[in-house]
Amino acid sequence: MITTILLLLILILLISNYYVHYGKNGRLINLIPGQRGRPIVGNILDYILSREKQWKLLVALSNQYYPIFKFWAFFVPIVSIRHPDDLEAILGSTKHIEKSFLYDILHPWFGTGLLTSGGAKWHSRRKILTPTFHFNILKKFVEILIEEAESMTKSLKNTESTVVKDLVPFFSEHTLNAICETAMGTSLRGLGAFQQRYREAVQRMGELFIYRLFRQWLYINWIFSLTSKGREQKKTLKILHGFTEQIIAERKLYHDRTNNQYLKSFGNDTSAERDDAEPIGIRRKRLAMLDLLIAASREGLMTDLDIREEVDTFMFEGHDTTAMGLCYILALLAEHKDIQDHVRNEVDTALQENEEKFTMKLLQDLPYLDRCIKEALRLYPSVFLISRIPAEDVKLQSYLVPAGTFLHLNIYAVHRDPNFWSNPEVFDPDRFLPERSRNRHPYSYLPFSAGPRNCIGQRFAMLELKAMIAPLVHNFYLEPIDYLKNIRIHVDLVLRPAHPIRAKFIPIRKTNASL
Repeated sequence: MITTILLLLILILLISNYYVHYGKNGRLINLIPGQRGRPIVGNILDYILSREKQWKLLVALSNQYYPIFKFWAFFVPIVSIRHPDDLEAILGSTKHIEKSFLYDILHPWFGTGLLTSGGAKWHSRRKILTPTFHFNILKKFVEILIEEAESMTKSLKNTESTVVKDLVPFFSEHTLNAICETAMGTSLRGLGAFQQRYREAVQRMGELFIYRLFRQWLYINWIFSLTSKGREQKKTLKILHGFTEQIIAERKLYHDRTNNQYLKSFGNDTSAERDDAEPIGIRRKRLAMLDLLIAASREGLMTDLDIREEVDTFMFEGHDTTAMGLCYILALLAEHKDIQDHVRNEVDTALQENEEKFTMKLLQDLPYLDRCIKEALRLYPSVFLISRIPAEDVKLQSYLVPAGTFLHLNIYAVHRDPNFWSNPEVFDPDRFLPERSRNRHPYSYLPFSAGPRNCIGQRFAMLELKAMIAPLVHNFYLEPIDYLKNIRIHVDLVLRPAHPIRAKFIPIRKTNASL
């Protein structure tokens, strides 16, 4: 009996394999180059590797089958693209805005918030959240970013000697503080252990995400929940959701105590200027993204779960991606003393002309630092890959990709493509001089994605990167300990190194005249 069932199952799988590969869509997919797959399982076994080896394999295949390749995960085809024309065909269209199954694995964490939702829900959330990043609100956010940067600088100065820091956890601590105070209106000062648990949980969820990504065909959700990894995910999610639920509860309590007076007409007030009131340890004048969500919920537009989805999404994206960007930017400046000195001279001059105060105007008027950040994000984009599902058959450069195909858009690869970037491995901020950028393909540089689903917070992110880097180079000489040429990257939600990246912070002794 068991033998009969097994034979029948094998027969069904073989018939399915034939139908998938030799049907119309399968024939189109198999015209695209890629590794030869095994019957039924396809190429999935090739990816059951360590996370470092997975990264090396993805890079190797992208180069070997330039500019497009496919692989099969059982009966599911995935197509990876990297040519700017192909990326533009997908990202520049309003038709292809649906995310792929890759994001489904994030649903236990983020639900279907702005990052993971699609269709009408995504349009609705984008509309609700867009006012958060209005220019006038960003001006108020910058004040908080500068305060956090000053706190970060002070923590290094307190030792009065050379400090060695592992850059990832160092920046992660301060970017988490920054996103909580700006987007959430809540201070984490004095909550070091609580914050540490959250940051460790974020990193662990990234590891669990990759585990699920390459094994999800072997599990359905209820089976995964019974495994040791499933139990670990449940425990980790409890930490993450508990953190955001506490922030939401505190902010709601504040508005209850102030009779919602600071939420009135929120949607029509982009100045973020309101009277201060209750001294309960949270931001009150500077209304935050969370306040906008609470206001929407009290108008019946969102539920408490909807609020948590967006808070979870922005807490992660607003701190982890920025922390990784800062890590690579600082490491590059530490390795390139001439470029570091140029940035320092620019910052010092700007400060002298601005009464030694960092302001939004000053940060906006640092063109060389701006170019350094853009170049660092080219070499090390925090989000190195995004994914889409085309809503209809789409003609790429050389191949027709059927509707519903899982497309992986390789940002890391297009940023290092020698056909669009001369000497692509070299750190050269002057690539972003206006005259050198003018004729560049607009989809050859995508650190914040592009098109209708581009990053809603990209202006905020650039201001935060400047606000954090400028005071560091003003107050410290930076020297490398771990060099990026030796970096080992492993597959994660963000472009995360597999080992510490450490740098020295050497205090600059300033004369009284320069203080």
